[in-house]
Amino acid sequence: MPECLWPEPLSPPQLKRLEEHKYSACGRSLFEPPCQLYWTWLVRQIPTWVAPNTLTIVGLLVNILTTMVLVFYCPTATEEAPPWAFILSALGLFIYQSLDAIDGKQARRTNSSSALGELFDHGCDAVSTVFVAVGTCVSCGIGKYSNWMFFCGFIGMFMFFCAHWQTYVSGTLRFGLVDVTEVQIAIMIMYLMSAFGGVGLWDYTLPVIGMKMYAFPIMGITGGALYSCYNYFYVILNGGVGKNGSTVADTSVLGPGLHIGLILTLAFIIFKKSSSHIFETHSCLYLLTFGLVIAKISNKLVIAHMTKSELYLPDTAFIGPSLLFFNQYFNSFIDEYIVLWIAMVLSLVDLTRYCTGLCHQIASHLRIQVFSITPPSQAHRD
Repeated sequence: MPECLWPEPLSPPQLKRLEEHKYSACGRSLFEPPCQLYWTWLVRQIPTWVAPNTLTIVGLLVNILTTMVLVFYCPTATEEAPPWAFILSALGLFIYQSLDAIDGKQARRTNSSSALGELFDHGCDAVSTVFVAVGTCVSCGIGKYSNWMFFCGFIGMFMFFCAHWQTYVSGTLRFGLVDVTEVQIAIMIMYLMSAFGGVGLWDYTLPVIGMKMYAFPIMGITGGALYSCYNYFYVILNGGVGKNGSTVADTSVLGPGLHIGLILTLAFIIFKKSSSHIFETHSCLYLLTFGLVIAKISNKLVIAHMTKSELYLPDTAFIGPSLLFFNQYFNSFIDEYIVLWIAMVLSLVDLTRYCTGLCHQIASHLRIQVFSITPPSQAHRD
């Protein structure tokens, strides 16, 4: 493609501010102290010639691969998968969690910290969140309840966006008492329960209380979402560090809400108005398609925070969902399943193009290698 068709993701002033960015985080979750003992031991087993970004991308690819095996067997989150597929997914998530937790430690250990490393970490987390959300829905066979499937599938992606929304507002990434580590451990337990009890386990009605098992993950997800969203929006509405309580870029604290609000609104309208019940019949593909769009706008939000820049609404990420919407508006003159696949491919290509272009531009600017040890002059990554 001619370079003029794909302009550089960041402007020179943004690159300058990115170079000056300092990582800031606070808070510690419940399980983090004991996990730190394991993570500290694990990073010592990694050779110093292994780049931190290599650990991150390997963990992500393992997580994606193991989740896709599960999706292959359960495309609508109603089917039964072999026990080994659930065990594989639990192992894949454990590997991702472990490598994701030690990439920062490896960066400090090898003196290879950089702004690119922080961005790479958050970018992989954004993509991983999509696949973890889908895998969670599959693990408890919640696809037979389409409304709950929609809620449980999208709420994790929404909370990830909100976590970085409040970071964009306050300048600091905050961790709660119950955060990503605890959620990942709970999901691994769910995978193992389905491996040994089957997806049908979640339809078992408990005696005395008369409640089906699938209600417990739903209640956990709902309760966790309410707790997290309260904390996020308290910071968003009250913790702005810019002028007059604005974001780090001196923009409206409500601005990012337009992005996530638009994609979730499109997803909900298409779900409810579909004449072919596209969500019910292809729920995992649907979640992955819209999830990749959310991963793209989440990445742009992280960049907006790190470069202290405005987050603009127009984005090529919305092309895929818009095709689905307008196809529906014109009475689905093209099979919705075909359009969904087109939207999926467009979203994947757009996200890949954006992320690779971003990494290449930042690596060139900072004069570092993405997947090899080349210590920069200044450490930016935690």
